[in-house]
Amino acid sequence: MKELDMNTRSLLSLAEELECRVFLNEPLDKHNTFRIGGCCTAMIDINSPDNLSQLWEEANRLGIRTMALGNGSNVLFDDRGFDGIIFQIGSSMDKIYMKDENTIVAQAGCPLLKLCRFALEHSLGGLEFAYGIPGSVGGAVFMNAGAYGGEIKDVIKYGRAVDREGRQFEYTAEQMKFGYRTSRFVGGDELIVEAEFELPSGSYDEIQDKMVELMSKRRDKQPLNLPSAGSTFKRPAIEGVYAGKLIEDSGLRGYSVGGAQVSEKHCGFVVNKGGATSSDVLELIKQVQAKVQQDSGILLECEVRYIPFEA
Repeated sequence: MKELDMNTRSLLSLAEELECRVFLNEPLDKHNTFRIGGCCTAMIDINSPDNLSQLWEEANRLGIRTMALGNGSNVLFDDRGFDGIIFQIGSSMDKIYMKDENTIVAQAGCPLLKLCRFALEHSLGGLEFAYGIPGSVGGAVFMNAGAYGGEIKDVIKYGRAVDREGRQFEYTAEQMKFGYRTSRFVGGDELIVEAEFELPSGSYDEIQDKMVELMSKRRDKQPLNLPSAGSTFKRPAIEGVYAGKLIEDSGLRGYSVGGAQVSEKHCGFVVNKGGATSSDVLELIKQVQAKVQQDSGILLECEVRYIPFEA
């Protein structure tokens, strides 16, 4: 582990003063669903939106590279790790409560599974599509997560975020500029800290039955037994055309590069069949894109965010 510079030590001292846990040289393969990646310089377990504001403002002032990480379900870290500080937004920032009889407020670190079950407990519908998506509220808002005909944009009322200068903002659903697997936060300089969901009242049994049905579909169709980052490619912007089918038609089911493999169960997923490196995954994605484009004329767009070691 390289010696920490003065600015990094100063930021970590502030984190400890704010009662945030600090982990030096933390292995990132423990913090993402691909189970790939080296170590980060340090990880700070964020425990409140106000403390995130203060720490990010200070990191920006000191010129320290940072990134926020939730459940790590849509990222691929470099094998060398991350040369900077990771703000872990997880179980220390996962509060959830009812604002009124149809509105749930959840912090960014709240797992989607916890949010869906909380909605079910209060007989609120609309989140059935998200049951089983392996992400957190912050990540789901960031990428407008969706499945089975539903998306976060359909159920969110407000989102709250902080910027690099420590300022906090509130946005309406329209102001968050949701699109297919995107939002105003993609490529921006704001971090989501909380979201407010307005949901219709419904039948507990019907909501539960729908959740069970969709979870069953996921288990039947998706390679949940192997590490992956979820769907690897975005759906092409052509009606009735799907990435998985294009990959299958190109004869790539089960195709491998090192430990990375096109799933034999669902060709839309690249999985870590054992010992995969980020280089394996990136090369496999590149080869899949080239073969599919050669065969169909369609260039598949990667949905997984690759995080390089250096900026």
